[in-house]
Amino acid sequence: MAHEDIVVVAVDGSEASNNAVRWAANTALKRGIPLRLASSYTMPQFLYAEGMVPPKELFDDLQNETFQKIEDARAIAHEVAPDLKIGHTIAEGSPIDMLLEMSNDVTMIVMGSRGMGGLSGMVMGSVSASVVSHASCPVVVVREDNHVTADTKYGPIVVGVDGSEVSAKATEYAFAEAHARGAELLAVHTWMDMQVQASLVGLSAAQQEWAEVEKEQANLLTERLAPLVEKYPDVAVRKIIARDRPVRALSEAAEGAQLLVVGSHGRGGFKGMLLGSTSRALLQAAPCPMMVVRPDSD
Repeated sequence: MAHEDIVVVAVDGSEASNNAVRWAANTALKRGIPLRLASSYTMPQFLYAEGMVPPKELFDDLQNETFQKIEDARAIAHEVAPDLKIGHTIAEGSPIDMLLEMSNDVTMIVMGSRGMGGLSGMVMGSVSASVVSHASCPVVVVREDNHVTADTKYGPIVVGVDGSEVSAKATEYAFAEAHARGAELLAVHTWMDMQVQASLVGLSAAQQEWAEVEKEQANLLTERLAPLVEKYPDVAVRKIIARDRPVRALSEAAEGAQLLVVGSHGRGGFKGMLLGSTSRALLQAAPCPMMVVRPDSD
């Protein structure tokens, strides 16, 4: 199947999912591309004995219920963008399989999340983890409390830059989003000095050293962004060098933002800027929707 420039949003009828639909509709509108609503259903095992074929009525009921969720989501999307072209996909079986298969051919997948309680309904727990970890396209997680408001609608795009290959890919997506939305781009690079100076003389020398390191890091960041600054001359870029932990620096920078973009390294979870608990903390605590970009498959 050929690649389609389209935004896909997972639909399960929950409030978190509805919020994801609003965000996805707004994104598709700004990018000038269609939206596809995706939902799936499975036959509950307890409804029939093993080896029995479930009656057709059960399938019809499940399909109708799923189609109603799609229609409700379509109405929500049209409230945000009345003229948006909207399609849908309904699949029987695992939502993971459906979303991962779709990820091979689409621009991005958007999923809803309840925040601290994990991801909800269709995108709960293992579903979200699998899709975020294995999707071929970027995945955006929109928490139930990540509302599109008058302020955040026009906020900046924030990206974490750590010098890795996948970070470079995430930065490309961030520039493309900023360009499509006419938004400012905040490029955040963090570094930590774990040595604690005991004496005041030591502290003074350390501060001088920190200033030097910060200058070096700023030059590095400018160098890394240069090709994309040239490619997207219309995007206003603000650079933030923070001597802080990534999760705190990125969360603070993302206050009032439209989107936070981060790179994820491989199947084993997050490394570099997003090591283990940092990624989970950001997915639960980021003050705005978060896009996770994975490396290209080998």
